[in-house]
Amino acid sequence: MTDIDPTGAVAGWWATAVSRMEPGVIELRGRPVQDLIGTTGLGSMIWLMLRGDLPDPRRARLLEAALVAAVDHGPQAPSIAIARMAATCGVGLNNAVASAVNTLGDAHGGAGEQCVRLLDEILAEEAAGTALETAVERAVRRGPRYVPGFGHRFHPRDPRRDPLLALVEDAVRDGAVPGDHLRAGLAVEAHLAAKGSKPIPMNIDGATAIIYAELGFPAPLARGLFVLSRSIGILAHAWEETQQGSRNKGPIPRSILPAYLP
Repeated sequence: MTDIDPTGAVAGWWATAVSRMEPGVIELRGRPVQDLIGTTGLGSMIWLMLRGDLPDPRRARLLEAALVAAVDHGPQAPSIAIARMAATCGVGLNNAVASAVNTLGDAHGGAGEQCVRLLDEILAEEAAGTALETAVERAVRRGPRYVPGFGHRFHPRDPRRDPLLALVEDAVRDGAVPGDHLRAGLAVEAHLAAKGSKPIPMNIDGATAIIYAELGFPAPLARGLFVLSRSIGILAHAWEETQQGSRNKGPIPRSILPAYLP
């Protein structure tokens, strides 16, 4: 309480455990910022801000790998295309990035969160006494046609899957993470392979969902962490587009006109 806020009502209105700022003082989760600068990587900093403590090196490495893997997927991704178009409209980098991030919804950017929920559901059913294979079958049957985290419209096998899962497997062997979500994810992949005429392997959303869940992040943060990761690629594309000098760049070349529907 101060003369400006004698009852403490204003300070209490914005009470937070995330940061403390006073004249000459900046603390993040109770740690002076000067102690973090030069000693803490960005992935560990994200963990600290979300969780309140710093991860051990193994968990930090796993989080960093997931963040790196999802940074970019080219202008085929709607968010990247929108960032590039917005950057040519004179709105500035901040608006170009914001325009792109705002497209990361359930259909584009939300599959990681959805996959964590799917795996949580499977594991909860298994914990209640259902065999894993049965729990997988039921969860897939109840879910949407496109199982979140599996299959890819461009890649027969997502090149990011194997290195990410290899890191998870190493972490499980070392006792750094439990391995339950990995086990559930591989069971879903096996179920889909047995069910269809061709395999539907896990994609980047499934692999990173496993990592975030194994590290203890709840499902909504799987999307939030994806947004942080993809924002790096969004910024890079927006910046590149501003350097190319285009103006009012549309989604298709000017020589191609949209079909008219009478």
